[in-house]
Amino acid sequence: MGIFGRRNVGKSSLINALVGQDIAIVSDVAGTTTDPVKKSIEVHGLGPLIFIDTAGIDDTGDLGELRIKKSMAALKLIDLAILVLSENRFEEHEVRLTKELNKLDVPYVVVHNKSDLTPVTPELREKVRSLTGKEVAEYSAMHPGKYNPALLRMIKETMPPTAIKSRGLIGDLVKPGDTVLLITPIDIEAPEGRLILPQVQVIRDILDNDCTAIVLKEREVDAFLRRTRIRPALVITDSQVFLKADASIPRDIPLTSFSIVLARQKGDFAEYLRGTLKIGELKDSDRILLLESCTHNVTCDDIGRVKIPRWLASFTGKKLEFDTVAGLDSFPRPIEDYALVIQCGGCMVTHRQLVNRLRDPKKHSIPVTNYGMAIAYVHGIFNRATEPFTGKKEKAGDLL
Repeated sequence: MGIFGRRNVGKSSLINALVGQDIAIVSDVAGTTTDPVKKSIEVHGLGPLIFIDTAGIDDTGDLGELRIKKSMAALKLIDLAILVLSENRFEEHEVRLTKELNKLDVPYVVVHNKSDLTPVTPELREKVRSLTGKEVAEYSAMHPGKYNPALLRMIKETMPPTAIKSRGLIGDLVKPGDTVLLITPIDIEAPEGRLILPQVQVIRDILDNDCTAIVLKEREVDAFLRRTRIRPALVITDSQVFLKADASIPRDIPLTSFSIVLARQKGDFAEYLRGTLKIGELKDSDRILLLESCTHNVTCDDIGRVKIPRWLASFTGKKLEFDTVAGLDSFPRPIEDYALVIQCGGCMVTHRQLVNRLRDPKKHSIPVTNYGMAIAYVHGIFNRATEPFTGKKEKAGDLL
């Protein structure tokens, strides 16, 4: 959730008042917030949020222009914006911001802070309504108890559903009482003392759907299936051990990967299916962009920087070039330079962030696929890995 507005309208004060903590620096000096500052907080009724407190959209000078540019860049990171006004001002800076919000399809609410000092005028309400179609919420950071309930209600009504409660991962693939087997390697890339986020998210979704989760390392799967009578309704594996999982799991048991499950939840699944088929058309000197949504220490067997490039080169027999971008950093080259974009599952980003990240590739008709789908394709099990979601045994290309 991004907080935007002119300098000294009380953006930081509003954040502090809304969450009931002093998480943002407050000062009477205009321009105290210079760069976007992120704060994580749990807000009752909304859940876990990251507030992005931004510099004033009316900043001045060369340095001020850079600050405004950073603030505007934050629009691509958020699910909802709060536009903060004061003193009944809604002028050029606010109009420009709302146009950019509309362009990026970012929902937003308009809040008039310091309303205890300067109440909202009918003229401002009519102006905002005519230019944006929005109502102005009155607020005072000095009296949050009076204004918080109404503002939180407005935020919750405006927030996209996927930002408050993500779409389920596997609820339509299982029924209550089913068993779901998760294959989770503990290798050099596994974090110390914990599972990775996609595995934790899937376990929670299994429990939410009243199913049983069984978690095994890849080398334990064969023995488990031999000594038990349990037949999983679904098996989800780490993409890196797709071949081992494919060999171990009977063909009549649905099999997919954590990355593909996340791709359906957050990404454009049909676009990924189409993009994956383009792997077979790659040529010598084609450049491929791999997008990781988190930052981590790179190991000697890193999935994005080592394994996927190696598998793609081996499968295609071509001399390919690769760039890898971590987090939400900008692309190192013009997007037109790439023949293919491969996006990770995206467990560390929101649906909107992932959509915005892939906006340019789609705009320029650059095929886009997903880590799990690409790995399944080069290992010859793409049809099986996507079958649980397509519901048919035909080739994915035929389905499209």
